[in-house]
Amino acid sequence: MKIHAYFKKLALILTLSFLSSLAFLSHHYQTKIDLTANSGNTLSDASFKLVKTLDTPIKVTAYIRQGLPIRQQISQLIQRYQTYKTDITLAFIDPKTDIEAAKTLNIGAQGLIVVSYKQRTEKITFLDESSFTNALLQLSHSSQRWVSFLVGHGERSPEGKANFDLGLFAKELARRNINAQTLNLAQVSAIPDNTSLLILTTPRTELLSGEIRLIKNYIKEGGNLLLLTDPEDNYLKPLEQQLGISKLAGTIVDTHSNLYGIDDPSFVLVSQYNRHPVTKGMQTITVYPMASALKMTKKTDFSVEPILKTIEQAWTETDEIKGKIKFDKNTQEVTGSLNIAMALTRNLNKGTQQRIVVIGDGDFLSNTFLGNVGNLEMGLRLFNWLTHDDQFIDIPIKIATDKRLNLTPLAVGVMGFGFLFIIPGCLIAIGFFIWYKRKRH
Repeated sequence: MKIHAYFKKLALILTLSFLSSLAFLSHHYQTKIDLTANSGNTLSDASFKLVKTLDTPIKVTAYIRQGLPIRQQISQLIQRYQTYKTDITLAFIDPKTDIEAAKTLNIGAQGLIVVSYKQRTEKITFLDESSFTNALLQLSHSSQRWVSFLVGHGERSPEGKANFDLGLFAKELARRNINAQTLNLAQVSAIPDNTSLLILTTPRTELLSGEIRLIKNYIKEGGNLLLLTDPEDNYLKPLEQQLGISKLAGTIVDTHSNLYGIDDPSFVLVSQYNRHPVTKGMQTITVYPMASALKMTKKTDFSVEPILKTIEQAWTETDEIKGKIKFDKNTQEVTGSLNIAMALTRNLNKGTQQRIVVIGDGDFLSNTFLGNVGNLEMGLRLFNWLTHDDQFIDIPIKIATDKRLNLTPLAVGVMGFGFLFIIPGCLIAIGFFIWYKRKRH
C-alpha cells in the first residue's frame, strides 16, 4: 500500500511539473498554426522576401476612428510583418482628434493608412497583405505606372459604375498605385508617352481609320497592350490580324461548370494554368462568361504562348445557348482544349521586351464578375506583368474563402425545420417531463 501511495504522489508531482513547464514555455515561446483554407493569416513568400530586403525602419500611421474593429485587423496584419522585421512601428490616430491632419491628408470616412519609408510615403485606404506589400514595393523604388483605357466607342469604362464597366477594377488598381486614365483618340491625336500599357475592351461602334492607325503604330513601336474581346466583337479585328490572332466562330461552352454550382454552360471555369509568369503560383479558379476561343492565323515576329485554356470537353457553340446543347460535327464548331488567352512577347532593340495579351473575354474584370473567386487576382497579375512589374505578380490577393457557408436547399430545409419544430418540441417535451416528475413526487 505504501508503494502504491508513493507512486501516486510521484505521478502527481510529475504531472504538475509537466503542466508547469508547459505554462512556462507557452509564456516565453509562441507557436502559431494557420488553419485557414488559403493561409490567409500567413505572409506569402513574396512578402517575406521583400521585408527582409528593406534595411531601414518602416512607420505605419493609421488614421482610423477609435472603437472601430478594423483597428484590430490592422494590428494583426502588421504583427505578421513585425515577426520578420522588428523595426516596423504602428500608430493609431483618431482623425477627429487631429483635424489639421484630416484636412491636409484629405481623410475620408473610411480612414487612411500612411506608410513611411526612407522619407517617402504611400497612402492606402484599403489594407490587406497585397496592398501593404505593394506599397512597400512602391516605396522601395519610386517608379510610377500609368495605364490608358481606350474610350469613346462604348467600351467598358474604368470610371463607370454599370455592371459591364470596370470601375471596381480601376479602384483596385488605384489601391495598388497603378494610375488608370481614359484615352479618347478622337480628342487626342497621340497615345500619351507615359502610357506603360494600353487597354482595349470590346467597342460597340467601329473605330475610326485614324484611330486604328495610331494603335497599329503603337504596337509596331513596341507598346504593351491588353486586348479584351468578346464573341460578337468584330471591331478589333484589324488589330487582331496585325498580331496574327483570330477568334473561332461561336461561344465557348463548358458543361462541367455545373460541378461548381454554375448552371450556365457559357461560363468557362479555369482551374489549371499553363506555365507562364502571369500564372505562376496561381491556385484559385477564374471564371470567364461568354468567351471566345483564339487561334494563331499567321507567323509573326512575336513569341506566342497560351496562358488560359479550357478543359478537353469544351467546344465552341455556334447556335443559341439554351436548352440541351451538344457538339455538332461537320460544322464550324471546334472541340478540345481551347485557348482563351494568349501572351505575345517580342524583344526590342532597346533591350526591353514588348508584352501583349489577348483574351477572348472582357466580362471577367467587369463590376459584375470581378468578385468571382480569382478574377481580381488574375487581372492584377496581368497588369503587373504587362507593365513589367514582375516582382508584384507573386503577391497573392488573399480572400477569406472560408467566411461563407454554402448550404444545399435540403440542408437549409432541415435546419429551418429543426429550429422551428424539432428544437422547440424537444424543449417542450423536456419541460413536460420535469413537470411530470415533480408532480409525482
